[in-house]
Amino acid sequence: MARHLITSALPYINGIKHLGNMVGSMLPADVYARYLRQRGHDVLYVCATDEHGTPAELAAKEAGLPVAEFCAQQHEAQKAVYDGFHLAFDYFGRSSSPQNVEITQRVARSLHAGGFIEERAIRQVYSLADGRFLPDRYIVGTCPHCGYDKARGDQCENCTRVLDPTDLVDARSAISGSSELEVRETRHLFLLQSKLAHEVEAWIDAVGGEWPTLASSIARKWLTEGLQDRAITRDLEWGVPVPADTWPELAAEGKVFYVWFDAPVEYIGATKEWADHAPAERDWESWWYRAEDVRYTEFMAKDNVPFHTVMFPAIQLGTREPWKKVDYVKAFNWLTYYGGKFSTSQKRGVFTDTALELLPADYWRYFLMAHAPESDDTSFTWELFTATVNKDLADTLGNFVNRVLSFSRKRFGDEVPAGAPAGPAEERLGAEIAELLTEYQEQLDALQFRKAAQALRALWSAGNVYLEEKAPWLEIKTDQDAAALTLRTAMNLIHLYAIVSEPIIPASARAMRDAFALDGDTATWVAPEQARALAAVPAGTPFTVPPVLFAKISEDDLAAYRERFGGAEE
Repeated sequence: MARHLITSALPYINGIKHLGNMVGSMLPADVYARYLRQRGHDVLYVCATDEHGTPAELAAKEAGLPVAEFCAQQHEAQKAVYDGFHLAFDYFGRSSSPQNVEITQRVARSLHAGGFIEERAIRQVYSLADGRFLPDRYIVGTCPHCGYDKARGDQCENCTRVLDPTDLVDARSAISGSSELEVRETRHLFLLQSKLAHEVEAWIDAVGGEWPTLASSIARKWLTEGLQDRAITRDLEWGVPVPADTWPELAAEGKVFYVWFDAPVEYIGATKEWADHAPAERDWESWWYRAEDVRYTEFMAKDNVPFHTVMFPAIQLGTREPWKKVDYVKAFNWLTYYGGKFSTSQKRGVFTDTALELLPADYWRYFLMAHAPESDDTSFTWELFTATVNKDLADTLGNFVNRVLSFSRKRFGDEVPAGAPAGPAEERLGAEIAELLTEYQEQLDALQFRKAAQALRALWSAGNVYLEEKAPWLEIKTDQDAAALTLRTAMNLIHLYAIVSEPIIPASARAMRDAFALDGDTATWVAPEQARALAAVPAGTPFTVPPVLFAKISEDDLAAYRERFGGAEE
């Protein structure tokens, strides 16, 4: 059985992330990791804050803190939000960790030894107003390819083309807005991607066939345009230092590695952090070095795809060491806010900390998976969110659980009633549940999260249809054993729902499962053929009625959300 290594794109340290960041990487990775663990697989899910680069320096300066202290505080703030969303990382690390510094420098030395890093004198943009060299992303202007007027000096967000700052039309400093820029000579290290292009293409040919079209098309677009040698160092105070034993002059000048060089390496670094912080010995290298039995899956939004499918594999290939490379890239389109982009800088949309202040995590987890932007962009609106919560969570699942348990306790007491043996209706229900559960498993195996949420909703709906058909509130008037059978069967459905819903709504799943005082209840998953019997919770099992799982969002709530966050029904 393969071991599963899972990573999600590292959230940048500068500020709390919005729902678009959550649905585009960390949440689906968590759902998949939870599902695989429940199926009995050996899973390692690591992530980390991405802490280097100019934005961190500038944000720290604005906050009046040393950059190291600022990043430490922001790491804890982000981790608290992810804990609130029940993201079950095996380890959540930091790209500024000593482990990442060590491994990044090791990778750089290996690339240098193989002839894939070269020192070059270049002419770089210097801002007279800011008194500093400007990193590529802090030069903005108009993209020469598509005309987007907010393109950065490293990449155009609109057309995803890789750029150099000198490509931009009407370039200006993103720090001061000044166009008083001049080009000065400085020296930097370059990753010779051009020498690795054929190897990267051959690797993508070998593994990229099963990737989603979104991921493979972006990777091949980069290859078609031709891989250019890329500067991998910067003139910054904060970052992984260039190792003095290999490049003493550049180290003396204070050069650090480009954030997109060290950030992907942090996946490896976070794994070493996971091992180093464990009370017992762990072999981190077995996940990354000659890891033939590991299946590696990455989760990210589409803007991160080029770096993970081309640049990072080029780095790994160029080391001439047997580093584990990604097997499957799960890429996502954008989640928009009423058709416009979520924006951290413009405070547009719903941010994850605010979301948790409004409603529990499971409301958001389910909505985001049910509307995951997989095949195309998805627009978040408060109207769609309200309809999804009220219909799927409150009416379909929550109401079913409350009706069944409350009615059974009222009529039969606090134990699962015995009643008649299962009959034709229960056999038909069992067959339907087995079929729907098979569909749910297949969609999770395929990393199709919207379809998985649809299949899960269909499982919940099947219970409601059964309950309406059997109508125990009518059966009990003429045949108490028949009513008891219906309720016992429905309680088994609740227990089944608790187990199989856990990847998407873990807190609610726990509440459903805890409703039953079932001795030896250690099942982590239910196979479709096992589910068919609907007999895991026998008669006589004590149960309680949990608090309301999902409260409906009222019209007043909806109006308040619109007023606070903006957005109106389209």
